Amino acid sequence: MADQFKEQGGAATMNPSRFRRWLTSKVMTRLSQPSSVKARHAKAERTRLKVGEPHEVHYFHQVDDGYSHLTAQLLMPLLTRYDIELRCHLVRADQGKNVPEPDLLARLSRYESQLVAPGYGLVFPDHPHEPDAHHVSVATRILAAQSPETFPEIVAEVGDALWSDDGARLDHLAETSGCAAIEHADAAVDAGNRVRHEMKHYSGAMFYYGGEWYWGADRLYSLEQRLAALGVDRYSERDLIAPRPSITLPQKRDNKAYTLELYASLRSPYTAVVFDRVVAFAREAGVTLSLRPVLPMVMRGVPATRAKGMYIFMDAAREASNAGVSYGNFYDPIGDPVRNCYALYPWAASQGKGVELLSSFLRHAFALGVNTSTESGLKKVVEAAGLDWVAAQAHRQDTTWEALLEENRLAMYQAGLWGVPSFRLIDPKGEAVLAVWGQDRLWLLAQKLCEVVDQRS
Repeated sequence: MADQFKEQGGAATMNPSRFRRWLTSKVMTRLSQPSSVKARHAKAERTRLKVGEPHEVHYFHQVDDGYSHLTAQLLMPLLTRYDIELRCHLVRADQGKNVPEPDLLARLSRYESQLVAPGYGLVFPDHPHEPDAHHVSVATRILAAQSPETFPEIVAEVGDALWSDDGARLDHLAETSGCAAIEHADAAVDAGNRVRHEMKHYSGAMFYYGGEWYWGADRLYSLEQRLAALGVDRYSERDLIAPRPSITLPQKRDNKAYTLELYASLRSPYTAVVFDRVVAFAREAGVTLSLRPVLPMVMRGVPATRAKGMYIFMDAAREASNAGVSYGNFYDPIGDPVRNCYALYPWAASQGKGVELLSSFLRHAFALGVNTSTESGLKKVVEAAGLDWVAAQAHRQDTTWEALLEENRLAMYQAGLWGVPSFRLIDPKGEAVLAVWGQDRLWLLAQKLCEVVDQRS
């Protein structure tokens, strides 16, 4: 495996120097502390007041992105609810290291958007294939012709026509609402991409406010909370526009008939945020938990950039805070620490402690700030998992984990997933009834379990 995935260097290095590991850890820990986040928010507000600007929210819309269509349906409710100015930008899918699997991501956005939509009171049609290229062009030209005021009013309707494959409705909207020349539309998208790049991001369906990014329907609740704290919520007595759907367990315990596969890595901030909650979820629901660890993305040849890494880490910190999960006292475990822990994993699993070992490692690396690259750090991890450190020495050079993790990686890709944490819910016949990616998808798992368990005779 060491030969299969090559060192990429830079932000995607899998073998940082001792100093770089220390420096990265210190910087990320400092930036993610609640006091630091609060200070940045306060500074942004002081700056806004000093220059006399309104509460300006930027939104970046990617026409052929499922997540963007979900988000588009929330723009007018957002404008109605909050005293803000909304600046909408057209963008295209980013290329290169920020989006290393563009086709898989596009396919996942269509699949997940249909699953997620009802939880937020939104609509997304069953659309497994890419939208028609001509329809995408027409939709883009319609939106490029809009004013700042009309864009949020029409974007959801344009998206509905696009994702319904309704070319006639798109043509009608072009006639009644305006349609820019192709050259003008291309220029508008190029301009949106430049703004997004200058603000150090890469994705569609993104909001930007006061130095911070918020992804689509799934993170709108965090933006809403921030705006409400600033006193710009016109209807503060009402529920949020897009609260995270609740996690409701089935009324009946499953009694181990269903299996929940958890694909996790030891350097994933999102895995660190949700790992223990998934373990507890499986236990409470009565499903069998099947832990399927994989290498961190940069250790399996997936490129990354500093901007992407910063966003993921900070977003995970915000999600952890909202979930009441300890996070942010960080010591980077990339490279040898990950390898050393995985070397012990087959032995730990044989002792019935595989889950405990990975949980302990993630907690020490992401919440306790323990340097797991040292012998003393790894010892703390092992002993906190309920394992004997002396007995562990006989397994330090074990390489059987490499084949196991590669098998898990291939299975994850086969399921249409590639990031972590990812989940598959397997029925008693061995068939997958749900496959989703992300720490923010536990509610979908719970929803599916309620459907299959509570309705089972």
